Amino acid sequence: MPDIAAVKAALTQQRIETPSWGYGNSGTRFKVFAQAGVPRTPREKLDDAAMVHRFTGIAPKVSLHIPWDRVEDYAALAEHAEKRGVELGAINSNTFQDDDYKLGSVCHPDPKVRRKAVDHLLECVDIMDATGSKDLKLWFADGTNYPGQDDIVARQDRLAESLATVYERLGDDQRLLLEYKFFEPAFYTTDVPDWGTSYLQCMKLGDKAQVVVDTGHHAPGTNIEFIVALLLREGKLGGFDFNSRFYADDDLMVGSADPFQLFRILHEVAKNGGFAPETNVAFMLDQCHNIEAKIPAVIRSVMNVQEATAKALLVDLDALAAAQRDGDVLTANAVLMDAYNTDVRPLLRELREEQGLHPDPVAAYHASGWQERITAERVGGEQAGWGA
Repeated sequence: MPDIAAVKAALTQQRIETPSWGYGNSGTRFKVFAQAGVPRTPREKLDDAAMVHRFTGIAPKVSLHIPWDRVEDYAALAEHAEKRGVELGAINSNTFQDDDYKLGSVCHPDPKVRRKAVDHLLECVDIMDATGSKDLKLWFADGTNYPGQDDIVARQDRLAESLATVYERLGDDQRLLLEYKFFEPAFYTTDVPDWGTSYLQCMKLGDKAQVVVDTGHHAPGTNIEFIVALLLREGKLGGFDFNSRFYADDDLMVGSADPFQLFRILHEVAKNGGFAPETNVAFMLDQCHNIEAKIPAVIRSVMNVQEATAKALLVDLDALAAAQRDGDVLTANAVLMDAYNTDVRPLLRELREEQGLHPDPVAAYHASGWQERITAERVGGEQAGWGA
């Protein structure tokens, strides 16, 4: 049986990165819904993220999105984060909200458009230098809508050339993390549609390029944990964008649609060394909270990952390996199900109290008065949003 003390020790080392855009206004394709107290500036986003870390104890990093979080002085922004008890994490680029990118960005047939996109990516590396960030996270909306619209192989060549330019600009301790998505907004071909395309591009670039798995970016029925296990085996899993979905890329709170899938993924992470610091897997949220309150939703999401992790760490690996060697299908499955069906909430409440935290982070947030404070103070100005 797993050692509970060892499980607790592993959980105290867990770190989950929250997204700056998760604290701003967002919505469906038809409307962005405004909420009272939403941040108006990147600094106010960091203030809210600091509340999540304060009550969960495991969310010390905040991902930025450029240009949504553009400021004049990034070093000062990093200093503001430090004063709030958090730090700046991955820098996310945006090459999908400019008219020039209608036919693509780094894969565009026009070299001037590709140069514009690459210049933006290089700007993001400059921001990494200023903030101390180690990860450049890339997702491209590039693709085609019609057969014959462009040359599929030529677009891959353009992608490789653009990425190589950015890769050469990275510092020794910085990474390029390439995300994939099998459809949307392109309807015929997507230039980075799956983990294999991302993996091939990263392999060509070198050790500082790794794959990001977004849990919402797969066709129905895709075995995401298989992808995770394979990338861990190859040392190419750079990180996650955690969320949940029912139909497509819904960006719902992680673990809300299929908590068993989240457990299965994290079981593969735990079993294959993905939680080890030297593996350097970034566990990040990528969610938009459209109808629910922002900060409690982020807190709940962090807790969902924490709970699934605790269950994954409770899997009796010795018993599992023995059943697998014996070909005992039912016993092997039962070992996993025993861990998944364990109520880990008492364990996590106990762990938080041992760390000097409130046992219920959501209740602690509601009791803090922070929501009432920001609702009263954040009046006027332009509320932050996802930029759509």
